[in-house]
Amino acid sequence: MFDFLSQKFSGVLWWLKDRGRLTEENIDQALGQVKEALIDADVPLDIIHQFLDSIKKDVVGKKVQASLNPGHFFIKIVHEQLLHFLGGAHALTAPTFQIPSVIMVMGLQGSGKTTTVAKLAHWAIKQAATRGKKRRILLASVDFYRPAAIDQLEVLAGKVGVDFFRPASTDVVKAACEIYDYFKAKSYEFLFLDTAGRLHIDDQMMQELVQINAKLAPKHKFLVLDAMTGQESLRVARAFSDAIGFESSILTKMDSDTRGGAAFAFRFALGKPIAFVGSGEKIDDLENFIPERMASRILGMGDILTLIEKAGENIDTKQQEAMSKKMLQGNFNLQDFADQLSMVDKIGSLQKIARYLPGVGSISPEAMEKGQVEIKKFKAIISSMTPKERVLPQLLDASRKKRIAGGAGVLVADVNQLLQRFEQSKQFVKMFKNVGKFR
Repeated sequence: MFDFLSQKFSGVLWWLKDRGRLTEENIDQALGQVKEALIDADVPLDIIHQFLDSIKKDVVGKKVQASLNPGHFFIKIVHEQLLHFLGGAHALTAPTFQIPSVIMVMGLQGSGKTTTVAKLAHWAIKQAATRGKKRRILLASVDFYRPAAIDQLEVLAGKVGVDFFRPASTDVVKAACEIYDYFKAKSYEFLFLDTAGRLHIDDQMMQELVQINAKLAPKHKFLVLDAMTGQESLRVARAFSDAIGFESSILTKMDSDTRGGAAFAFRFALGKPIAFVGSGEKIDDLENFIPERMASRILGMGDILTLIEKAGENIDTKQQEAMSKKMLQGNFNLQDFADQLSMVDKIGSLQKIARYLPGVGSISPEAMEKGQVEIKKFKAIISSMTPKERVLPQLLDASRKKRIAGGAGVLVADVNQLLQRFEQSKQFVKMFKNVGKFR
């Protein structure tokens, strides 16, 4: 997510940060590079000019704080303006759904709208679970124009673990009313309604949505936008805003090679927040759009808070604590090493995790992929060991290594590489403990 913008911005700011002083010449040079980065990211030219003007206005004529060198001061100004364009430090993040609520999800065909409906339901379940609550949720669709759209949503409802209703009518507005009556009769708390999409904006689609909006009076309306469509997504958003209105957007396909221009420009151009971003096909690949964290990520500063939250959502706290205790006591064995690798997998691929870490953006995708393959290989090797060998790796002589390599489908050199990495991990833990003693 934002990899393209992050790489471009990091390059500009890295060049500037060690400058002894800011001059009109190097400010213009830096802004020129920022402009090129935003043009390449498919940000509309008028928004680029407003962004650059806001930076220049803040930089020129201002006294640099004593604690910052001029380059760092420039980076601070860019971060502040970037945050402003993305929605501000105090922007509304994730919405809170009232009970009961109809949540209408709109968007063009191919934007990932149907999958997003299921992701929203899953998100609502998780939010309720953090407070020890359960929610009665219904999914339904009036997308009769895309073959198998309704079948797809029914399958997704099963995966999420919520109810699904298929209306008898195939008239879009009548079907919506039928769904709403069922929602009320069965006392569901939330109805997530998937609406019809098209390949492009047309009057019939808009008129149907206007009628559904009038009859169901949804408390929440989301517009799903494909981030890969660039500036076209802003035109689509304006058309939906003028015809039906919506409270916030959800940007999908942010894990693709999208250049991030739509996300950068949307909040400033439409004056509406981005509530979520979709970054994958899995049900839990939906992330709150928090402007402050996104601004830091674009500037290559990482987003540790989101990474911690993801770890908390996917890894059992007691298991984490037990693992940490064993490591610090020096009882760390190969089975624990394998468990640690599995924990990493639960959070996401190395490439996904790296996006949240400061300064890791310079590592190539190829190196990340190599690391992912290595993790998979290490897990296979450990799985080929006996329980005793995992606890006592010193038993692994040449004969045992050969057997393990054959069972895992790897070379003996790969087994030796795993043991080397394991020893390095143990040494790191010892070093960490020693640092604590001398504090």
